[in-house]
Amino acid sequence: MSGAKIIELRSDIDELNELLKQAKRKKVLDILSLEIRKLETELITLKESEKNEAAMDVSPTPTTSTQSQKRYQIKLNGYGWDQSDKYVKIFVTLKNVQNVPKEQVYCKLTERSMELHVDNLENKDYLLVINKLLNSINVEESHWKQKTDMVVIFLAKSQQNIKWSHMTELEKKFEDQRNNKFKTDDMEKKDPQESIMSLMKNMYETGDDEMKRMISKAWYEGQQKKKSDTLDL
Repeated sequence: MSGAKIIELRSDIDELNELLKQAKRKKVLDILSLEIRKLETELITLKESEKNEAAMDVSPTPTTSTQSQKRYQIKLNGYGWDQSDKYVKIFVTLKNVQNVPKEQVYCKLTERSMELHVDNLENKDYLLVINKLLNSINVEESHWKQKTDMVVIFLAKSQQNIKWSHMTELEKKFEDQRNNKFKTDDMEKKDPQESIMSLMKNMYETGDDEMKRMISKAWYEGQQKKKSDTLDL
C-alpha cells in the first residue's frame, strides 16, 4: 500500500512542479510551492517508513512493574518544524504528554541526528528518529520542552543565522533530483491556465482555512486585474 502511495505522491509532485513553471502570479506561485512542500514532506516520511517497516511494527516490551502487563513501542513519523536564527524547532504532537514525568521524556542527540523518546505514555513508548540532519547542531545548547499535548525540541544551530532549506539531507537531495529532472525533460504544456485553475479548485476544496484564504485572495486579485485591464482598453 505504501509503495502505491509513494508513486501517487511522486506523480502529484511532478504535475505540481510543471504547473509551477507555468504559473506567473506571485500568489499562485506561493500556493503551489506550499502544496509541493507539503507533499514532499509526506513523501519523505513514507519513504523512511518503508525503509524501517520492521522497526515500525508495534512490538510488545515487558514493563518493569509486572510481566503480565506489556508496553508497546510506537515509532513516530509525523512532525512539524520551524526555525529562528539560533534554533531549528521540531513540534511533536502527543496527547497527554504533559502528564508524563520529565525523566521519561528525553532526547538523544548527535551533531547530525536526533531521537525523541517518550516512555510509558498511557502504557506506550514513543520514538521519533531523524537522521542525517541538513546541517550540524550544537548538542550542548540544544534542549526540549513538554507542553500540553506536545513536545518541542530546540536544536541549536552550529552556524547561527544560516537558514535551513530542509530538515534532512534526504529531503534536499530529493528536491535537487526533481529540479534536475525538470531541467532536462521536455515536458508537454497543455492548457496551462485551465490546469492551474482546476488544481486551485481542488486545493481550495481540500485545503485548510489558511490555504482557502490564500487561494481566495489570489483569485480576487486576478479578477480585479482583469477588470482593470478591461477598463484600460
